[in-house]
Amino acid sequence: MSAVRLYLLDVEGTVAPIAFVYERLFPYAREHFEEFLWRVVPQMQALEPGDFSEGAIFMDMMMLTRENRAETDPAAPPILPPEAADQQIVSMSPAYEIPRILKYIYWLMDRDRKSTALKSLQGKIWRAGFERGELRGELFADVPEAFRRWAAMGKVAIYSSGSVEAQQLLFRHSTYGDLTPLIASYFDTRTGPKLAAASYGAIAAAMDVAPGEAIFFSDVVRELDAAREAGLGTRLVVREGNAAVEDARGHLAIESLGLI
Repeated sequence: MSAVRLYLLDVEGTVAPIAFVYERLFPYAREHFEEFLWRVVPQMQALEPGDFSEGAIFMDMMMLTRENRAETDPAAPPILPPEAADQQIVSMSPAYEIPRILKYIYWLMDRDRKSTALKSLQGKIWRAGFERGELRGELFADVPEAFRRWAAMGKVAIYSSGSVEAQQLLFRHSTYGDLTPLIASYFDTRTGPKLAAASYGAIAAAMDVAPGEAIFFSDVVRELDAAREAGLGTRLVVREGNAAVEDARGHLAIESLGLI
């Protein structure tokens, strides 16, 4: 590799414990989804689509509908019935819509689907929890010092299936204080799938570095394979609580970010 100018990191199992994501964040979102939808859906119905900016809740709900219509799994519960295929979400009564939306959301969560719309909506629920102090971002102890060291030498960026908003909340309200000043940029699945080499090439270009000047840290070998295919350096992060990796496929394994 050339001199490293970009340190790109996954979140779950890399900088944050998997247990925090699955035992704290996901249950919190599930617990609050119904309340959240009953608050926002009636408000959305009172406004015109033009009143919503890109990335707002209205756009998330439109995206969720499109994802639902594009589902190839016949077991996926439909948000809109077949006879309403031409209608958009928030065009019928909340009492009709919300149970159907919830059923599909829970179906996605039960399968840990990397739905961009779901992740964005979860991020909005988590924002309220972080701001109320009900959630704190749990990170591994080696993260703050590594970020400070790398930020002084180059750029630190995050690439996660969780939404950009959720990533920012995690680091802004972390148990080690606000780490966002150390992070240059955030990327989620809007950039592309984490198993696609093109996604990592796009991130390197967005950060104005050559692929060979970037290194990607993850606990998922298939993600590291895609990053390596794009020309990035890789490190397999081994943490307590992560699934055992039987074949690292040539990726150097590390147990601490302090080793880089």
